[in-house]
Amino acid sequence: MKVRRIVANIETRDVEKASYFYGEVLGLEQLMDMGFITTYGSHEKMDTQISFLSEGGSGTPVPDLSIEVDDLDEVLMRVKEAKIPMEYGPTEEPWGVRRFFVRDPFGKLINILTHLE
Repeated sequence: MKVRRIVANIETRDVEKASYFYGEVLGLEQLMDMGFITTYGSHEKMDTQISFLSEGGSGTPVPDLSIEVDDLDEVLMRVKEAKIPMEYGPTEEPWGVRRFFVRDPFGKLINILTHLE
């Protein structure tokens, strides 16, 4: 038996709020829309991971989601254009990532990161 996918589920009364942040800002594709659920994703091959944290690293709170991107500067530009306030960073962490935290439209703390080469 292999786990094929792990899906993060965020409860909301307004599923349309996801469209701008996850679709436009982060560039994910809308993969499904059934009215009560919209799913955003990518057809890129991704690793399946689930993390358990006592803190978010560098004394930060534990983020609800961590999203790794290939071009952090592009996402950072989109976040600034959208006037989404930064909660942390951007900063380079001692464990080899560059990241920043923002809140999505549902109040979830999102860790957006890229691994440094």
